[in-house]
Amino acid sequence: MGRRDLNETEWERLKPHLPRSVGRGGRWKDHRQVINGILFRIRTGIPWRDLPRRFGSWQTCYDRHRRWSADGTWEKILQAVQADADAEGRIDWSMVGVDSTVCRAHQHAAGARKQAPRKPGKRTRPAQHRADEGLGRSRGGLTTKIHLAGEGGLRPLSLLVTPGQWGDAPQMITILERIHVPRPAGGRARTRPDHLSGDKAYSSRRNRRYLRRRQIRHTIPERRDQRAHRRRRGSNGGRPTGFDAYRYARRNEVERLINRLKISRAVAMRFDKRAYVFHGTVTVASLRLWLRS
Repeated sequence: MGRRDLNETEWERLKPHLPRSVGRGGRWKDHRQVINGILFRIRTGIPWRDLPRRFGSWQTCYDRHRRWSADGTWEKILQAVQADADAEGRIDWSMVGVDSTVCRAHQHAAGARKQAPRKPGKRTRPAQHRADEGLGRSRGGLTTKIHLAGEGGLRPLSLLVTPGQWGDAPQMITILERIHVPRPAGGRARTRPDHLSGDKAYSSRRNRRYLRRRQIRHTIPERRDQRAHRRRRGSNGGRPTGFDAYRYARRNEVERLINRLKISRAVAMRFDKRAYVFHGTVTVASLRLWLRS
């Protein structure tokens, strides 16, 4: 076993949730060796062709990562591992934080071909495919933003990849709706945290109305301009928003989670051309955090 490869405990947690066949009765090549190669590349950020030979063919590692990113297999595996953790009581639902981080895009991440519209009856586009490929331009160059919701144990519950210039507030509802932790014993999946925290970037009437409708308690500070606008409206502006400074102090948990994710160099800087492949890269880095906890 190489440095930071899957150990026996992590492999036993992951093994039951891996696909067993690859269409028409075929079988996958050794999952453990290939996944260790994928983890090595995500951790180091090296080109796929430079993978050490002990992981087998680099093409096999790349193809499997791309394929599982496209059809949502990585997300299904992540949800299954989250379900096991929830059944064991290892998810802290008492406080879920939302935040985002900007990742610089390497020059190799640009230049993806624009896919032409597919004819009716043909195979649909892969999951997570974006027309803009999740790339945004700024003064510093091309950037991608990762939005996430993290639980109190410093592990992500849901992810979203957008261009770097997109705002945080419009993405909050999408992030929360992606939280889906199945219950192995049966029943509805867990989709709602007990409490939500976020910084001022998530303060909006639309977001607060959504949280009240879903009966999710939240601690989101009100922006200064919103507070001034509410006061100018007088009684029509509504009541001041509640704020719990003690609960807000736990917002550092989601920030520490982002730091843990960006230890992986392929997450801290985007090297993947396709947005759905980069989404799969972040999902695998998140999966590793769940396996190691």
